[in-house]
Amino acid sequence: MKKPLPIGVDNFERVIKDGYCYIDKTMLIKQLLDFKGGVNLFTRPRRFGKTLNLSMLRYFFEDTGDAEKNARNRALFQGLKIMEAGEEYTNQCGSCPVLNLTLKSAKQEDYDTACYMIRSEIASEFDRHRNIVEQGRECLAPHEYEQYLSIAEERADEKLLRSSLKLFCRCMFKITGKNTILLIDEYDVPLENAYFCGFYREMVGLVRSLFEAGLKTNDYLQFAVITGCLRISKESIFTGLNHLNIISVLDKKYSEHFGFIESEVLQIMAYYGVESRFPTMKQWYDGYMFGNTEVYNPWSVIKFLYDLDADINAFPRPYWINTSSNDIIKDMIAKADREVQGQIETLLKGGTLEIQVHEEVTYGDMQARGENLWNFLYFTGYLTKKSENFSDSSVFLQVRIPNTQVKTIYQSTILGWFRKRIEKQDFQDLYRAMEDGDAEKMGEILSGQLFSTISFYDNTEEKHSAENFYHGFLAGILSQSQDYLVKSNRESGNGRSDICVRSPSLRGKAFVLELKVSDSIHDLETDAEKALRQVYDKKYMEELQTEGYRKIGCYGISFYRKDCEVRLGKRAD
Repeated sequence: MKKPLPIGVDNFERVIKDGYCYIDKTMLIKQLLDFKGGVNLFTRPRRFGKTLNLSMLRYFFEDTGDAEKNARNRALFQGLKIMEAGEEYTNQCGSCPVLNLTLKSAKQEDYDTACYMIRSEIASEFDRHRNIVEQGRECLAPHEYEQYLSIAEERADEKLLRSSLKLFCRCMFKITGKNTILLIDEYDVPLENAYFCGFYREMVGLVRSLFEAGLKTNDYLQFAVITGCLRISKESIFTGLNHLNIISVLDKKYSEHFGFIESEVLQIMAYYGVESRFPTMKQWYDGYMFGNTEVYNPWSVIKFLYDLDADINAFPRPYWINTSSNDIIKDMIAKADREVQGQIETLLKGGTLEIQVHEEVTYGDMQARGENLWNFLYFTGYLTKKSENFSDSSVFLQVRIPNTQVKTIYQSTILGWFRKRIEKQDFQDLYRAMEDGDAEKMGEILSGQLFSTISFYDNTEEKHSAENFYHGFLAGILSQSQDYLVKSNRESGNGRSDICVRSPSLRGKAFVLELKVSDSIHDLETDAEKALRQVYDKKYMEELQTEGYRKIGCYGISFYRKDCEVRLGKRAD
């Protein structure tokens, strides 16, 4: 029996005790101890192993106040790399109190609910250490003990909640004589959510207060590890933290500890006997550069392995699209001007953009100027580094879309945006031109729509996909008519025309449309004629005639990038 894959399992103890397959990331512990950072902020995209790594740190460092439990925690690391690193590291096992706080549950619709969820998470951690507090109660002042209980029992008001992290550290030090390690996971989730839900300012105030109390001038803090997608500092989240060590995707240190490196992917694929699918795995889920380290998306690797274990021929899918909100992409596309649309198209065709790096990107700045937008997409995993250079004390990156998975996220979002956009438009001029046989007018209208649409298939290298794009583009527009029924035949592969448009009444009009994608602008007219000739050669009108339609129009349409050519055939009346 092969070990099960840890899909959705981000608790280190459970991963080890229940025998899940685990990619050993315990040398993160050694590096943290070697570099001796005070407050360490790791910024990585969502689903890159941050939560599991923090859980691993908790089980290694935590002194639970129970010798037997400490021994069980130490046993979790037997056979892992950290236990071979030497006594100076293994002696740190079970050495400190640890508060392990996640803020991901604060993704709520309003501030009160988000604040309640943060209060609940903090209360859970206070309650988890309650045995230590009860045993050492005499070491605390009466008001400290009462404040601790009120937080643990969710009776604390927001003012006390804001100082809770420092209170925890002080109580632990008074009882155990040891400083506390603070682990804070996904610190920016409530900020991202609050930005899109309209209570950003209130949430910034709460998070800033928590951090100021727990991380700034806290004499009872051993060290802290914070994770998120972005460094958000302009709102003064980290004001005064001179000992803040920021480790972003640009840094060369710690680069192999979040995500899978290629040797790890090859190893795990060999373990499951699916190494023959490595080229597909690489195309879809590789492509990230953290520092100078090539990194795979770990969530998607595990999900694809799960599917491959059941079927070696399984198709890859964009698993990452369902793991978190894609509001960033949706908002970007909805507000894109002509310049941004062109830049998106460049990226989707495999090109690059040059951006100046601004690590202190904020949600409020996302729409301020294009450079902030691309930085935002880079640090959240929708773009990755191809190369970097330095000029005038600034860092400049050539960025690209990391892999096929992320490209499909852009594409599906663009299609959703396009559908919503055309629903708001009136295409009576197009329907009238089609009814009147005005092929030139049809071409003008369609070209105008293409000009204002983000196209992601307009080259000959992906001819089939390009045909599907233009087919969806035209079918989407024609489907807005309340007077006609539109049938798309491309998916069925039944030898029929690409699109059939018909009146509900057999006495009305019907239209047959065949599409071609041209290799160059010079082929547009020839390809439109070819499309029209195919309608007659393959007798696409016969089905409509058999049904009883007598007024049938035939069109051949060709596309090249933003240009369109339409040819009208002889009408069958």
